[in-house]
Amino acid sequence: MGYAFYEIYRNGEKIQAGYGVETECEEAGCDDQIDRGLAHLCGKTPGGDEHGCGGYYCGEHLYIGPSEDTGDLCERCLETRREQLVETA
Repeated sequence: MGYAFYEIYRNGEKIQAGYGVETECEEAGCDDQIDRGLAHLCGKTPGGDEHGCGGYYCGEHLYIGPSEDTGDLCERCLETRREQLVETA
């Protein structure tokens, strides 16, 4: 299987994903054109995981994750992760 086109379930909905799937950044009010490839993914797992929501964001709205374990994160997931780190410190 390649990563240009595949289907995943996110929030109970089947969506198309992969670097061959064009879409807009999922940040409210942003209309930057991106693809649904791993480079734009929040978290490490398409569809979402314990750190990321599984959304797809442009470079302005996706931040380098706090560790390799989390992957890159959107603003909301990054804030949640920061709060978790403070709680466990």
